Amino acid sequence: QVQLVESGGGLVQAGGSLRLSCAASGTIFSINAMGWYRQAPGKQRELVAAITSGSTNYADSVKGRFAISRDNAKNTVYLQMNSLKPEDTGAYYCNAAVRSSWSAVWSDYWGQGTQVTVSS
Repeated sequence: QVQLVESGGGLVQAGGSLRLSCAASGTIFSINAMGWYRQAPGKQRELVAAITSGSTNYADSVKGRFAISRDNAKNTVYLQMNSLKPEDTGAYYCNAAVRSSWSAVWSDYWGQGTQVTVSS
């Protein structure tokens, strides 16, 4: 089994910054893509940013403000969020595609979420 634990959320004023972290632990052979999603009240969960071994992908709404990175040695993904806006408010969830052994299939795992609130 694999666990994803997020940290770094909180309350910040518009224009401020936060850094989210997500550490994967458990039976891990390899991790493919890792990403961050967010869900605002009354809205669907949406992709914010994703990273593989060779590329990154961002939602248009965060391009130029957010940066995703990963530390493979620590099985950890980060999301640096700058120039935050009230519309960035929501629960942020970490996601990872993990194999538990060389012969296992890829499985999707989610963290429990961390709240980000941006005040105007």
